[in-house]
Amino acid sequence: MSDGSEQRRRVTSHWDASAMEAKGGKWAERRRLAEAMREVIRLLVRSDAPEEELRVAADRLEQYAAHLRTHPKNPRYEGFAEASPSGDVAAFFDQSPIIGRANPLAPPLSLRATDDGTRVVGEVHFGSPYEGAPGCVHGGWVAAAFDEALGFAQSLSASPGMTGTLVVRYRNPTPLNTDLRLEAWVDRVEGRKVFAAGTLHAGDTLAAEAEGIFVSIDPSRFQRLLEARAEREREG
Repeated sequence: MSDGSEQRRRVTSHWDASAMEAKGGKWAERRRLAEAMREVIRLLVRSDAPEEELRVAADRLEQYAAHLRTHPKNPRYEGFAEASPSGDVAAFFDQSPIIGRANPLAPPLSLRATDDGTRVVGEVHFGSPYEGAPGCVHGGWVAAAFDEALGFAQSLSASPGMTGTLVVRYRNPTPLNTDLRLEAWVDRVEGRKVFAAGTLHAGDTLAAEAEGIFVSIDPSRFQRLLEARAEREREG
């Protein structure tokens, strides 16, 4: 393992939720708010509350959204590729739509590298908002979890990149409201391409498996992506 990949392994081995617990303060309250919003989403999906109660709740949320708009926006991350963090690692990870404890869209998925940096392991629990077929996790969320896990695994290589191809094979229905286990690893590296693979289990049952190809890109191209994002946000 090269010096660069060893440094990435040390940083990204704490991609799980415990990595940013010590930050406290505003980060802790941000996570608390996101968890409350996550719970509201979970309950709303199955709720048969009366119209008046829903109206009051919607009014209050709209008022709070208007209040939040009065505050300055958080600086955006500028990490390279999908899991090669730079700057504030907590911001990069906590805002993720898959693993972000401060992002109410995230289940969230918890990931960590093994001590030798050769494999990524993780856990996730999908509730009602992620349902596809009755009682099953929507296949798109399964694919998103794989993209994140394989992306983490390939970031431990000498030349991490962005997702080029992701193939998911759904072997068995993935159950909702169940503790699921993910594993991911790098199979090989060929030039600019990093080949990664992974599995998703519910207990002893293989729910799905995936293969991904990640392609290293020139830093100047990534910089252009950052500039294009900034331009869209100015226009919006």
